[in-house]
Amino acid sequence: MYQSQTMKKPLTLCIAMFAFLTAFSQAKEPVKWSAAYKSISATEGEIVVTALIDKGWHTYSQKPTKDGPVPTAFMFTESKQYSLVGKTEETNPHEEFDTAFGAKVAMFSDKAEFKQKVKFTGKAGFSIAFKVEFMSCDNNMCLPPKTIDLSVKTQ
Repeated sequence: MYQSQTMKKPLTLCIAMFAFLTAFSQAKEPVKWSAAYKSISATEGEIVVTALIDKGWHTYSQKPTKDGPVPTAFMFTESKQYSLVGKTEETNPHEEFDTAFGAKVAMFSDKAEFKQKVKFTGKAGFSIAFKVEFMSCDNNMCLPPKTIDLSVKTQ
């Protein structure tokens, strides 16, 4: 069967578009988040949030930069059962010039750890829900900022 050149071009374009959309429809998840609760006393505890980051990828510090990426942010659900003690702390980001933003930014590679102290107003044994907003990039592209839900059960 004979196909003209004009018929082959749209078919080739359709196949290429299908392959492109299929590749990008499989969402990349280069950062895996988990949270754990650590008791400090009968009325205080610490939420430890860990991000495991795929090789070649990085995520960013909570420290905002003028021309940089969306910083990592924690949003805790308000509750009468607990209060936050201080701000969420982060462990050892490294500063690096990020070509995607043309700026020096604080970032994490391989693993990031964040800690938030909490004080109870009543008894332990309840869940603390919170959201994490973050952005991740590799040397070729950045994924759009993403917000995930996490929670921990106090003890």
